[in-house]
Amino acid sequence: MLNHIRNFCIVAHIDHGKSTLADRLLELTRTLDSRQMRMQVLDSMDLEQERGITIKMHPITMIYVRPNGQEYLLNLIDTPGHVDFTYEVSRSLKACEGALLVVDATQGLEAQTLSNLYLALDAGLEVIPVLNKIDLAVARVDEVTHQICDLMGVSEDEVLKVSAKTGQNVDTVLEAVVERVPPPRGDADAELRALIFDSLYESYRGAIAHVRVVDGMIRAGTRIRFAASGKDFDVGEVGILRLAQIPRDSLQAGDVGYVITGCRDVSEIRVGDTLLDADRPSTEPLPGYREVKPMVFAGFYPADTKDYELLRDSLAKLRL
Repeated sequence: MLNHIRNFCIVAHIDHGKSTLADRLLELTRTLDSRQMRMQVLDSMDLEQERGITIKMHPITMIYVRPNGQEYLLNLIDTPGHVDFTYEVSRSLKACEGALLVVDATQGLEAQTLSNLYLALDAGLEVIPVLNKIDLAVARVDEVTHQICDLMGVSEDEVLKVSAKTGQNVDTVLEAVVERVPPPRGDADAELRALIFDSLYESYRGAIAHVRVVDGMIRAGTRIRFAASGKDFDVGEVGILRLAQIPRDSLQAGDVGYVITGCRDVSEIRVGDTLLDADRPSTEPLPGYREVKPMVFAGFYPADTKDYELLRDSLAKLRL
């Protein structure tokens, strides 16, 4: 099963067509039907739609059937492109084995392109260069291709030339992901270890962890432990992520999905932490966890002091 799973993300400088490429991949794999499709469908926040930028990462699972009939499970994480959200990018890389580096054929290599490339290489990912917007009259296809080849040390044949807007050659991207991104490493029979790479809060279900299962299996009823805090919780639901949460019986090694524990304290779900089986807590957590250090500080106070606790709790939920 692991051999037919690919976990990858898309990284790029802002406005190089990253979210549009994600739209085309969703169309080609028939993950969403025509009624569900809209521009930048993974950008679900109102501000993302208004500004046309990605702020929060968005994982989604696709089923891709190759021309030879083989079926692959592709877990895509669409990441922000703006430099202010570099931390969001670094988090997603830890859940992947590969990355699509998207470059605008009219703009060429830019600062955030280089930054994202180095982040991906430092994480040990297989990086696939994708030259986008080749349909535009002002596209500098040959020039920018040479820039990419010089930077990455790849041949021209390894640079995928596509138009995410028109869909031209986007099918080659899916084939490249299957061919060039390695399958996830992990042991389905080992003790549970799952990486928390993101989270969100829902009023009725509490804090929800987005995880990549590295070893073992997790299902509803499993008693898990957050390695950093040592707190135990019972899993209420697991599943994969489309535009909505799709419940599944279990998540196994290599899978990307969500875990609901009913935890109401948002501080318990820490990005980079490891989920362990509470009945076998001797398992070593995944390496690399660090406490997040805030870099910007601001003071917010309600006009009515009675609302202080409410404001504090609301901001804590937004922090996810």
